[in-house]
Amino acid sequence: MTRTVTRNSEGVPTYWGRSGRALQMLITTVATTDFLLFGYDQGVMSGIIEGEAFLDAFPEAGYNSSWQGFIVSIYAVGCLCGAIFILKFGDKLGRRKAIFMGGITMIIGVVIQIACVGTSAGSTAQFIVGRFITGAHNRGKVICIEGGNVAVGTLIAYWIDYGCSYGPADLTWRFPIAFQIVFALIVLIIMTRLPESPRWLLSHDRQDEATVILAALNAKPADDPEVKIEAGVILDSIKAAGGFGEKTSFKVLFTGGKTQHFRRMMLGASSQFMQQLSGCNAVIYYFPVLFRDSIGTSQNLSLLLGGINMVVYALFATTSMFLVERVGRRKLYLYGTVGQCLSMVLVFACLIPGDPNSAKGAAVGLFTYIAFFGATWLPLPWLYPAEINPLKTRAKANAFSTVNNWLWNFFIVMITPVLISSIHWGTYLFFAILNASFFPVIYFLFPETSGRTLEEIDLIFAKGYLEKMNYVTAAKELPHMTPDEIDAKSREYGFQSSDDEAGQVKDARFGEKEEDLAYNGGGQMA
Repeated sequence: MTRTVTRNSEGVPTYWGRSGRALQMLITTVATTDFLLFGYDQGVMSGIIEGEAFLDAFPEAGYNSSWQGFIVSIYAVGCLCGAIFILKFGDKLGRRKAIFMGGITMIIGVVIQIACVGTSAGSTAQFIVGRFITGAHNRGKVICIEGGNVAVGTLIAYWIDYGCSYGPADLTWRFPIAFQIVFALIVLIIMTRLPESPRWLLSHDRQDEATVILAALNAKPADDPEVKIEAGVILDSIKAAGGFGEKTSFKVLFTGGKTQHFRRMMLGASSQFMQQLSGCNAVIYYFPVLFRDSIGTSQNLSLLLGGINMVVYALFATTSMFLVERVGRRKLYLYGTVGQCLSMVLVFACLIPGDPNSAKGAAVGLFTYIAFFGATWLPLPWLYPAEINPLKTRAKANAFSTVNNWLWNFFIVMITPVLISSIHWGTYLFFAILNASFFPVIYFLFPETSGRTLEEIDLIFAKGYLEKMNYVTAAKELPHMTPDEIDAKSREYGFQSSDDEAGQVKDARFGEKEEDLAYNGGGQMA
């Protein structure tokens, strides 16, 4: 840290010569670029997996739909392994080292892919290994605005794929894959002079260094009282989350009673499960393939329509940040589920006749699906688990949700080409039925968390358990409360010991920022 920090004339620590909001914006630039990279990773294969030049270089990809699904979905396996690695070793490495390791790993994976030559099975294996490694770079924090960044990254990938389709054979697939390095280099270069996470430093008893960084972020001297107070709040929240040797055991995740840890973990994990089974990545990863194989368009037109569809995706994804607080998590889940279901119904119904005119309706269905998904189900499964789980179990519960996301991501991306080739329009009927099945689950089991403090959410579950009522009803009946009212209600429900949730480290939990709530244990959206 001492090599990157300087001080201005007022004694305020600076990084890259910046402090306060300017420094925060620089950190935001790194986060934004990383999520653009992730979205790009998701979309880049969509425009090249069925390209003639790619199939000439990797003939196995054209053998059957199983090979095609495996080549595309192996990326999710790499993401899963990368997330598990960070979950296990990330706390020892620190955030800066983890980001550097992730960026370098991604670049290695890209180099392995674009260095493939020849048309042998060995070249295909090399490409698969490179794609797996590309997926294994580090994942961090997500909030709604970052969901929009993911969508924009996917948009960039689609249009680069389309533009490169007019170039020489090698350019059509090598350049889109190589372009990922641009994002990684931006992150790595800026990170060379950015600080470590103050929360990580405090959790490792490096308070002096953390205080300097907090001072820089607030544009105040390190000895400012507000900086000391903020450091104290973070220390309290770390203790509540099981830091400083007070680790939360995995068996705590499976407890019920008034804390309802198991139910809350399953609610968060089920949202990730349902996101993937809704068919989102079938559309994101394979949109041109779906148009070409299901609707019968030319390759050029399917790529062009794919690019337009991603414009729709990016536009609607950016609206989620405005909707999520005004509409609420629960209603947004329900609206998105209905919209996605009806879109899939439209797709399969229009494909049944098998004529070109009817197929145009199916195209509309795919466009409306991605619009509903971008505005609702893209960010919610990452925000909801972080809110529904208490500090004590949040890290481990969110890790479980992350594992669910990547496992089912791999499953859906793997089977989609197989489904398209074997049951055709039945693929969309399958996704329509799944989306329809989500509605009663959300309606009866998912309580609203919008506008609630973490203590109030604890009380919602205590109320439901102790008063033997549905937890959705408990959320509706529990009024919004002041800190004093929360303390009184906590005593009424018997939250007294240090193991109880409500009322624990009140100042830290009320002081949490939205980005802290969004920490997902190493995962990523969509």
